Amino acid sequence: MRTRALSLLLALAASFFSPSVAITDTIDLTTSVSGNQTLLSAGGVFQLGFFSPTGARTYLGIWYASIPNKTIIVWVANRNNPLVRTPGVLNLTSDGRLVIFDRRNTTVWSSPAATTGNQITTRAAAQLRDNGNFLLSSDGSGSPESVAWQSFDYPTDTLLPGMKLGMDLKKRLSWNITSWSSATDPSSGIYTFKLVMGGLPEFFLFRGPEVIYASGPFNGAGLTGVPNLRAPSFVFKVVSTRDETYYSYAVTDLSLLSRFAVNGEAERVQRYVWTNGNWSSFWYYPSDPCDSYAMCGPFGYCDMSATPLCSCLPGFQPLSQQRWDLRDATGGCVRSTNLTCAGAGDGFWPMNRMKLPQATNATVYADVTLDRCRQVCLANCSCRAYSAANMSGGVSRGCVIWAIDLLDMRQYSGVVQDVYIRLAQSEVDALSAAAAARRRPNRKLLIAVVATVAGVLLLAAIGCCCFWRNVKRKKLQAKTAPSASSRGQRQIDDPIHSEEDLDLPLFDMDVLLAATDNFAVDYMIGQGGFGSVYMAQLEDGQEVAIKRLSQKSLQGIGEFKNEVKLIAKVQHRNLVRLLGCCIDGDERMLVYEFMHNNSLDTFIFDEGKREQLAWKNRFDIILGIARGLLYLHEDSRVRIIHRDMKASNVLLDRNMVPKISDFGIARMFGGDQTTEYTMKIIGTYGYMSPEYALDGIFSMKSDVYSFGVLVIEIITGRRNRGFYVDELDLNLLCYAWTLWKEGRAVDLLDEAMAGTYDYSVVLRCIQVALLCVQVHPRSRPLMSSVVMMLSSENATMPEPNEPGVNMGKNTLDMDLYPIHTGTNFTAVDAR
Repeated sequence: MRTRALSLLLALAASFFSPSVAITDTIDLTTSVSGNQTLLSAGGVFQLGFFSPTGARTYLGIWYASIPNKTIIVWVANRNNPLVRTPGVLNLTSDGRLVIFDRRNTTVWSSPAATTGNQITTRAAAQLRDNGNFLLSSDGSGSPESVAWQSFDYPTDTLLPGMKLGMDLKKRLSWNITSWSSATDPSSGIYTFKLVMGGLPEFFLFRGPEVIYASGPFNGAGLTGVPNLRAPSFVFKVVSTRDETYYSYAVTDLSLLSRFAVNGEAERVQRYVWTNGNWSSFWYYPSDPCDSYAMCGPFGYCDMSATPLCSCLPGFQPLSQQRWDLRDATGGCVRSTNLTCAGAGDGFWPMNRMKLPQATNATVYADVTLDRCRQVCLANCSCRAYSAANMSGGVSRGCVIWAIDLLDMRQYSGVVQDVYIRLAQSEVDALSAAAAARRRPNRKLLIAVVATVAGVLLLAAIGCCCFWRNVKRKKLQAKTAPSASSRGQRQIDDPIHSEEDLDLPLFDMDVLLAATDNFAVDYMIGQGGFGSVYMAQLEDGQEVAIKRLSQKSLQGIGEFKNEVKLIAKVQHRNLVRLLGCCIDGDERMLVYEFMHNNSLDTFIFDEGKREQLAWKNRFDIILGIARGLLYLHEDSRVRIIHRDMKASNVLLDRNMVPKISDFGIARMFGGDQTTEYTMKIIGTYGYMSPEYALDGIFSMKSDVYSFGVLVIEIITGRRNRGFYVDELDLNLLCYAWTLWKEGRAVDLLDEAMAGTYDYSVVLRCIQVALLCVQVHPRSRPLMSSVVMMLSSENATMPEPNEPGVNMGKNTLDMDLYPIHTGTNFTAVDAR
């Protein structure tokens, strides 16, 4: 005991008098790591030592040595037991354990003791390898048979090349990765990605106890829900044996830094590579709506190429047709015709290119042919479907039988696997007849085609004469007709304004009239230049908000279609969910999910409600809006510029979760397009960026500017439009920037706000907002950077420059005519 205490004191003393230094790649029974000392792997790839993400708590971790400031920690020893009495010391004890002591010689963390087969000798040592593994060998050799403990067996939130994700049944090890609680708290978060064993093994992403993503069962060849698991410079594999089942990957280019991690902020698992001084994400799941677990409910399947995304399996129909029409398919499907459970009374229908249903509770027969599997399934009245259990080498081996509801199915465009669905024989016969009819040539159609072709040839001959007779006249007209402007051409080619179907459920006018008592005033919850909003309850009890456009609305049929098409393409926690629309004569209505707390402006600009929004609520709202915009700009299937971000277009659900709404004037960018120009400037005065208000130029940076204004409003509880400090000749943004320069930015905080707050977080939000409203678009950050800066206490942020507004009272009013629309102003080009 005295010896250990003495070594601890010597190590602590050394840490006080020595700078941060990498002592070696190894510690043994006579050495330790303490204070600022670190281990550096032989090739200089990884470093191990103590780090403090907040300054108050200290952890032992491993990070990339070549990346500055310990920005990514790939492994944490004591993630749930931080060191508070610093400095700490890492020792290797004589009983074969790695132990962290605090300055009082108290054990903070220790690795498991060495197993019987790897008894520690006097040559025992722990070495940090270039692959990121911290490995303790019983004799110091590092050979596989001498390994007594290794960090690769105890992942935190990150999987490195060569690590395993899965389960070792022989050693009773479970290799899971679990998110950090926050960007500055490495303790175990609520998101865990792990293997679940059963009939067929499968990997699941959990949010607490809830499954939010599943990889699809492993079929011997791969994970059926990840059909494109391949990339240059990477080798992926899934191994399943009697002793262990795991996923792992390797990098063929050893100079490439890569990691696979649970991203709690984005609620997904993500693969990153280090390129050009940044971590770039090139692979992540869930990556589209069909990746959401059991999105289409029991006996439903998802297809990204179909409209709607969810369909019932052949022989099944929606459990609730009304909810299905509202794009809520979670209730799933039920059989159209019951099974007979008698010999020839039932049959099977093949579903091709499928992600296998969840099979952890299915039954696997390793040595049974598919023909035999069919008979086994028919003999079991509970059997719903069967498929091949092993597809390695492209050959079907064994089978898997589902005697449970079929969940989490998806159909792909490429070959994956066939699933044989059990149906009543009458359903199979009907499906077979329909398929045969589609393949059989239609004699009447053939005759009609021949007649049509003959008629077309005759008409073509006549048309040629007419064509040559009029060609001179058309040329003359072409010379004299005015050329279309580039702006007009863009409008014609713009897919947003095309006449394609709206691709949403159409509500019957009578249903909405009944739900609102003929749009009675008592049901009205909002009103503006676009019309009125009504709260209603449908026949099934679902609460909805109905946005009824006034016939005098500034939002025309183009904006109406635009909103329907755009919001139907996106799905995110911080975007409002559009349930459907109604077009009846001159009536145009949108039906949304009901937001119980109305819009953000009803809180932050209301003297009675402002105090209800504590700082935590306001910060969560700011971060939620930022994530919603990030999704629109960078993560959705199409790049969307909102163009009208303001407090009234942010709705709050019953849990105060913010949801961006009103996509009437949003624009969709394609390919590498980053900016657009318009002569029709539509938006809300006070939120528009200078380049958009003055020159009609809009981009992602226009939304970033509006977001910055909104953040300042949330912090201050004051509108940007209408706030003015006469004695200083400043509006709200310039006033905020002036206080920032004077070091008094905290004075901006809403005095009506109750509760406590963290000054550093408030200042970080103000700084981010001022960066967003800078006058030059190129100086404003992207939303990905905004989310990172808001989420991380250690993020490096530049000093903001002057905001992009006119400094005096004579602002844009000389150039723009504001049109009053209730509580907002819509600016139109006055030229």
